[in-house]
Amino acid sequence: MTTSPDPGLAARPLGTPLVARTVALDPPVSSDSPATLLSLLPALEDPRDVSSWVRRGEGIVGWGRALELTTTGPHRFAEAQEWWRRVVSTAVVRDEVGVPGTGPVAFGSVSYAAESPAGATLVVPEVVVGCRDGRWWLTTIGTDASVPPPAAPSPQAAPTEPEGVTFADGALSSAEWAGRVSQAVERITAGEIDKVVLARDLRVQADKAVDPRWLLQRLAERYDTTWVFAVDGLVGATPEMLVRLEKGLVTSRVLAGTIRRTGDDGHDLALAGSLARSSKDLEEHEYAVRSVADALRPHCSSMNVPESPFVLHLSNVMHLATDVAGVLGDRTTSLALAASLHPSAAVCGTPTEVADRVIAELEDMDRGRYAGPVGWMDAAGDGEWGIALRCGAYEPDDPAALRLFAGCGIVAGSDPESEVAESDAKLVPMRDALTGA
Repeated sequence: MTTSPDPGLAARPLGTPLVARTVALDPPVSSDSPATLLSLLPALEDPRDVSSWVRRGEGIVGWGRALELTTTGPHRFAEAQEWWRRVVSTAVVRDEVGVPGTGPVAFGSVSYAAESPAGATLVVPEVVVGCRDGRWWLTTIGTDASVPPPAAPSPQAAPTEPEGVTFADGALSSAEWAGRVSQAVERITAGEIDKVVLARDLRVQADKAVDPRWLLQRLAERYDTTWVFAVDGLVGATPEMLVRLEKGLVTSRVLAGTIRRTGDDGHDLALAGSLARSSKDLEEHEYAVRSVADALRPHCSSMNVPESPFVLHLSNVMHLATDVAGVLGDRTTSLALAASLHPSAAVCGTPTEVADRVIAELEDMDRGRYAGPVGWMDAAGDGEWGIALRCGAYEPDDPAALRLFAGCGIVAGSDPESEVAESDAKLVPMRDALTGA
């Protein structure tokens, strides 16, 4: 397990307790109109220092780093959780609001694969601002009890649009990736596997540093039903809540089965109906729901798993969706629940071990933190963890370069060209955010 490479953090004695203060805020305003959480984020030199978890104007944002942890390997979830337990066990907390997301909070993201050098990262910001059900709060976090809390945050100047953005193939071209889909279908037809999720990447280069606030604001404007996130340089808008834990209630939204929208409401309604009847998509969705329910059941005293999915309408695509709910039956934290669910059939396949091996053989890339859990956790262990989808990761040491990712569930009836089109649709949110389209 490793701690932050920042000498200022590494030099602090491990016994120094974290100090967190949460106070109520009046709703910030901008030009006599309500401000948004994302508009409060300041311009920062390092895009990794911006944190966000926002949906429809509510959630939490943060900036700076009071503490952080990065750990790699097969025990990355457990090591991250144990580190956070130690941090909060000695923390000095004054919380005047007392809702989920107040007090000390860690934003986190975890690599898809255990062997990935991306590992698991927890970031504890110096400042966190939250909004929930009309209530606003400000949390300041540090290791110096004498440091006074900062003044109430105010809306910042608008971020500038990225300049000179170009896109290039990642590990595989579209044609090469379609060939890998064909290989996956052959292996499914041969009975080696039931389903596998194959991902591809796209490389982005801009003329100057890309401001993550621009990406977050564009994503929030266009995809208000998603959770718009930023953790340690991973930025995106996920429609999929892997797991939420709040006061003993466990919920998980499963998305599997996708069709692209046309922009014509009547035609899209017909497409939604065809999606709901598609045997290929229903089969893919059933695998995903079963994997989530099986993973959560050991931790829940009771569960509700709907028999049929509904169609979730997003701005550019529609998904088959099922909300699974349960009552927590043990003392498991939200991060541990996320670990039990990862990787689900929605990002890996069925059977998991075989699908994981096929992914390693066919994708020709390290997914990094794409398709891994991303979200936040408070001192009680409650929190929200989505799946890092519709996202991009800043390249190390280059704030003008990113890698974008998209994946598709491959089953016996999958058509390679259709899967390429679906992956293109899933790349649209980040591509449009980067180009201002």
